[in-house]
Amino acid sequence: MGMPITVEVVTGATDEIIEGVFKYFQKIDEQFSTYKPTSEISKINNGLPKSKWTKQMELIFSLCEETKALSNGYFDINHKGKIDPSGLVKGWAIYNAAQLLEGEGVKDFYIEAGGDIQVNGKNADNKAWEVGIRNPFNIDEIIKVVHLKTEGMATSGSYIRGQHIYNPHQPDQEIVDVASLSIIAANVYEADRFATAAFAMGKQGIIFIEQMPGLEGYMVDEDGIATYSSGFERYVTGNV
Repeated sequence: MGMPITVEVVTGATDEIIEGVFKYFQKIDEQFSTYKPTSEISKINNGLPKSKWTKQMELIFSLCEETKALSNGYFDINHKGKIDPSGLVKGWAIYNAAQLLEGEGVKDFYIEAGGDIQVNGKNADNKAWEVGIRNPFNIDEIIKVVHLKTEGMATSGSYIRGQHIYNPHQPDQEIVDVASLSIIAANVYEADRFATAAFAMGKQGIIFIEQMPGLEGYMVDEDGIATYSSGFERYVTGNV
């Protein structure tokens, strides 16, 4: 969906397996891209009746409604008369791609799409995967490195794509008090959907993450001050 995708496998994957992963992402792009007039989501925005939706689309809409309820309405795929489930689909697709690799017996891998990441096993140095969090005010600088083994991580912010996340409760106001928010969860699907929702909350988002079981977060506000949840530090030290 307009974002670069990286798949790194340490051992055990044939070219055919890797190609299958990229074909899967291409299929997801063809179905959910809001930039392609031939995609199913574009057709829905142009009036395709629900009776003609695919089962997969119905599933995504159900997951989006679930996320909306869990986030007190801060995750909302409806905006200015259009529907865009990208805030959930990307992480969901990465998670499914990881399942494809695991199904083929691949144990040590790293998948990234647009900054959202799923890892498993160990890297080429036989250590936990190291993932850097960018400085939202200088994207060439890494301000924090975390160690992941089986988790997923997602970052929401406006420093690369501009204001693409909005607060559904105040849709006409830009979110300016938070520069970036990174979430670590059991998998990238959980990380991605709640990173989107928490960022929409502004500075209150890190409090929401603190209260959600299984989630850890690292927020950088508009002044460059970092705030992180109580369990986040263990990923920095590698004690995971």
